[in-house]
Amino acid sequence: MEVAKFVATPEGTALAYGSLVFMALLPIFFGALRSVSCGKSKNSSDMPETITGRDAARFPIIASCTLFGLYLFFKIFSQEYINLLLSMYFFVLGILALSHTMSPFMNRIFPASIPIKQYQLLFTQGSGETKEEIVNYEFDTKDMICLVISTVVGVWYILKKHWIANNLFGLAFALNGVELLHLNNISTGCILLGGLFVYDVFWVFGTNVMVTVAKSFEAPIKLVFPQDLLEKGLGASQFAMLGLGDIVIPGIFIALLLRFDVSLKKNTRTYFHTSFLAYIFGLGLTIWVMHTFKHAQPALLYLVPACIGFPVVVALLKGELTEMFRHSAGATTHAGTGLGKEKKHSPNLSCQECVLA
Repeated sequence: MEVAKFVATPEGTALAYGSLVFMALLPIFFGALRSVSCGKSKNSSDMPETITGRDAARFPIIASCTLFGLYLFFKIFSQEYINLLLSMYFFVLGILALSHTMSPFMNRIFPASIPIKQYQLLFTQGSGETKEEIVNYEFDTKDMICLVISTVVGVWYILKKHWIANNLFGLAFALNGVELLHLNNISTGCILLGGLFVYDVFWVFGTNVMVTVAKSFEAPIKLVFPQDLLEKGLGASQFAMLGLGDIVIPGIFIALLLRFDVSLKKNTRTYFHTSFLAYIFGLGLTIWVMHTFKHAQPALLYLVPACIGFPVVVALLKGELTEMFRHSAGATTHAGTGLGKEKKHSPNLSCQECVLA
């Protein structure tokens, strides 16, 4: 997040920062809730992907290489053509993510009088006993409607690059990330957040790479909100921004703590509420420091200690620290939440090389 060159009014600044905080909380809250039961899905594409300790340890290195590669691309090649290719790539991903995000809401409001037809998209390779499924996607009439609505938003984004369309896609990416990316245990979460803590601090304070990429990258990998909205309305152009990585990375850790709450079978959500409030505190502190020192801040510098420290202190006070670190994805399955078998996964880098800039 950064203070733009123009002088923003106090009201415009407060509205922009407050809106970014509110938007950041939405995918974390709803994504965490949906992560508890997303393993029940029949579609393989909707099954959770589990991040292992090995994935977490090497992810900051992979992310650093990707980030620096993007930086070199923007320095060597035309920014216009790079962003054109990225726009088409995220156009397709955004439609699928937004459609998946809308699906539960469509299930609730879809009129019962309209017949629902089932469809299946199946691609296989080989034949006979060697036949292997490449894509097996089941959908129905409601999913088709979600897809049409998402396509309209996608066309709007491609043609206008409007900040509202950007945010719709960004929120969908973040919610899907929190819902479908699962940490296998608390230790893995600490490794991932700790590694990205160093990654974020180095690339923001040590170089201009992170800020340069964040400003050059015209794709819905960040949430934006105009600081001049009160003066210019929906046509405003001076934005504060929040990278999706600063939402998804802490978000998947908060979602893990919610599943830990569920596994305790105590009908409480102590660790989820604690980590959620810790995220609000960390993000608020980031905004305050940025606004005070007028410099882009690595949000994970403040979010990681808060999101890990607060729940650990609570666990210590409750005498559940050992139980917390012994909790794994498999334990949640036995608790009856319906999570599927663990699958190894290296997270998609597309929404991680972001900065609160």
